[in-house]
Parts: sequence; C-alpha cells; structure tokens
Amino acid sequence: MRNSTYNLPAISNEAGLSAYLTQIKKFPMLDAEEEYMLAKNWKSTGNLKSAEKLVTSHLRLVAKIAMGYKGYGLPLNEMISEGNIGLMQAVKKFEPEKGFRLATYAMWWIKASIQEYILRSWSLVKIGTTTAQKKLFFNLKKIKNQIAPKSEGDLRKDHVENIAKTLDVSEEEVVSMNRRLSGKEQSLNSPIGEDGDEWQDWVVDDQMDQELKFAQQEEIEQRKDLLQNSIKILNTREKEILHARRLSDDPSTLEDLSKKFKISRERIRQIENKAFEKLQKHMLNAAKSKNLLPVN
Repeated sequence: MRNSTYNLPAISNEAGLSAYLTQIKKFPMLDAEEEYMLAKNWKSTGNLKSAEKLVTSHLRLVAKIAMGYKGYGLPLNEMISEGNIGLMQAVKKFEPEKGFRLATYAMWWIKASIQEYILRSWSLVKIGTTTAQKKLFFNLKKIKNQIAPKSEGDLRKDHVENIAKTLDVSEEEVVSMNRRLSGKEQSLNSPIGEDGDEWQDWVVDDQMDQELKFAQQEEIEQRKDLLQNSIKILNTREKEILHARRLSDDPSTLEDLSKKFKISRERIRQIENKAFEKLQKHMLNAAKSKNLLPVN
C-alpha cells in the first residue's frame, strides 16, 4: 500500500508543511467502535474507503512521532512521508480482534519506518555498523538530556564515560556521534505557519505519547482482569495444563505433562487446545459484554 492508493493530503516539501498540518487536523478521530468496524470491513472485504479512514484518522499521530526525530537534520516532510508508509503497513496488518487500538499498534510501525529512513539517509558509513552504534545514534540525545540538560558543544568526560557504559560503546564513539548530531536542533519555538503553531506544539518525547501509554496500560490491565476471571471456567486439570504450556515463563513439554497426568502426549495436546479455545471464547464474550470490544 503506497500513498497513491489513498486520497491523502500532499506534503511535497518543507514549505508546504504548515498547510499539510492544517489539513490533517480536519480528519476526525475515530472512537473504538467505529475503528473496529472499519478495520473488520477492510480485513474481510478489502474496502479501500475503510482503510483510508483508518489511515487519515492517524495522520496526526505520524506527524507527532516524526517531530520527535527532527534532531537528525533530515527534511521533516520526508520523515512524515516515511511514517505514513509505516502507518499504511500497520493498517494492512492490524488485527482488531486482538482488542488493542490501532494507534497503540501503529506507532511501532511508524517509528520503525522513520528510523529506517534515517539510517538510509545517514548511511552506515556515517553512523557505524554495529547494533550498539545504531543504538547510540538513536539514544544519545535522550540520555544527554537526562544527564546533561542544556549542555552544548562537547560533553564532559564523566558524561562521556556514563553514556559509553550505558550504551556499551567506546568513549570515542560517543564523542564522535555527539559532534555529528550537534548543531542540527531547530528551536522548538520556531513558528511553522501563520496560525501561530510552534514546533513544540507537535513534538513528542522519545517515550510513548502519554495518551497512548495510558491507553495501552489500561488495555493490558483489562486483559489481565479478563484472563483471571475467565480462567475460572476451566477445571483443575485444564488450568494446570494450560498454565504449564502457555502461561508459564518456562513452558513444560508434552512429555513432562504426559508423565505427570499419566495420559498420552496427544491427549495433553487436545486438553491444552480445548482449554485455550474455551478461555479465548469466554474472554471475547466477556470483553463484548463489558464494552471493551464492539459487538459484531
């Protein structure tokens, strides 16, 4: 899925950024039920209008995330465009039945797409080839702000040592990367249009947007409660086998459980699958009854 598939606002260059941000603010946000039904329709029928509504309602999320990567000195319109591609991939792969909102799922695709673009643009020659060096590239600014806020120019020796130890890179790499990235920050108070918006109005920090973070945590807690309440419908043997096979950090083998319960491995597998289906069905029905998921 590319931009041409949808009727999306164009963002051809930095000069058109203000107009683009104004345009995307006009797309309505979706409530949970509307989002669920659009996603179901897209998955089952391939209706592009449904997919387009899912995409356009999240364009603001892409812009906010892209703002968080301004410090890498690349055109913001390009990063937003790359983020939009990540968003479209997220919509394509989104499974509404799992109970999470699209924004929670899409943000990881958006960030990955933008980061890949940044890596391509800087080239591996400039930023290094190791995983640790890439981690340094994307985390230096955040750690720097934590240990040495408002610092400019070269870092103090103790700060360099701290960052090098934290990210498992050499002190020379920290110094070099800091010099490459310095001087590329744009003032957060710089205007981006005639409506008076400033960069800081759109920026998100390197952590998850607080609203998304809260929503994700709330969903996790709800799912935990659903699991705890729903597992009560299983009998003792079903609970033990399901927990041992799917809920444990160190899952038991079919052979181990076969010896414990003195039944065949195939019978253990059957009980496990039946218990999981019962649990899944009960959790889905409970979620719908509590309006945690829209009813079909």
